[in-house]
Amino acid sequence: MPVSETALLDALRTVVDPQTQQDFVSGKQLRNLRIDGDQVSFDVELGYPAKSQIPALRSALVGAARSVPGVANVSVNVGFKVVAHAVQRGVPLLPQVRNVIAVASGKGGVGKSTTTANLALALAAEGARVGILDADIYGPSQPTMMGIAGRPESADGQTMQPLENHGVQVMSIGFIVEPDQAMIWRGPMATQALEQLLRQTNWQDLDYLLVDMPPGTGDIQLTLSQRVPITGAVIVTTPQDIALIDARRGLAMFEKVGVPILGIVENMAVYCCPNCGHTEHIFGAEGGRKMAEKHGVPYLGALPLTMKIREQADNGHPTVVAEPDGEIAGIYKAVARQVAVTVARKAKDFSSKFPTINVSKST
Repeated sequence: MPVSETALLDALRTVVDPQTQQDFVSGKQLRNLRIDGDQVSFDVELGYPAKSQIPALRSALVGAARSVPGVANVSVNVGFKVVAHAVQRGVPLLPQVRNVIAVASGKGGVGKSTTTANLALALAAEGARVGILDADIYGPSQPTMMGIAGRPESADGQTMQPLENHGVQVMSIGFIVEPDQAMIWRGPMATQALEQLLRQTNWQDLDYLLVDMPPGTGDIQLTLSQRVPITGAVIVTTPQDIALIDARRGLAMFEKVGVPILGIVENMAVYCCPNCGHTEHIFGAEGGRKMAEKHGVPYLGALPLTMKIREQADNGHPTVVAEPDGEIAGIYKAVARQVAVTVARKAKDFSSKFPTINVSKST
């Protein structure tokens, strides 16, 4: 009995991607379908990194194909490809960087840098090529959090090589200045330094570059938001009313310059006593969730207030690499997957598809 392609496609439509809630046939992710007697083979290409999810997806697809009468053997290849997505109009993409994600907060002390480090590590764990730009000129913390010391090397005297640890490329002003040196720079100087760090770093084939933004919504933040090709922004806040007020300012800043908000991460959401198990909402309850609902943006998740997160970051081994199978690492990984899926849904950037046309005046 010949295998019906229609029946096969109908069976494959029953397998839904748990991240997108869409089947792979309707999503046009099914490729190279071949039927050779009782042999079936096809590829599925995801638009986001999903190394940990691929075995389960492949198993489900194989099971669906084998349920079709006449199918004896199934060969399925599930992979992913991250492409460049649209940024602010008129801002060119960076060489070797497909997507730039800004991680921002309206105020300091809400765990923005810790969140940046763990999200970068979570994306890398899923198979993506990831970098971090530490854009906090006055308080660079990524060298400590990522466990990196040393100075960037330059082969040509014009560009720098990013430093790397835990599979993530990193660039920071903290690699260039002495640790105890105060950065007494006015806004224009700091902005120029950041642009140099961004554009004079030889990033190596990145799917995602996470920018650990300086806290606040001043001149530096606004200039970066206008000049850096940002695919989307993640806002980090605590549930506290004071933090939420400033987080709203950050959200409004990105909206004004045409940068979409990928979601809100609520940090220090709840404290659980390690001795007795008592939980308490020290900074308030569900402020980040309510803010996300009010502004119609995704609520990415909540992280607890725990000493482990701080200790692991201070030791250069953030939670995702220190306890990769732990509950907190699982939250970071779930947030990272949501961010990647949201980016994958955005319009693609086609600027590289079109040639540059030079018009010259004839003589």
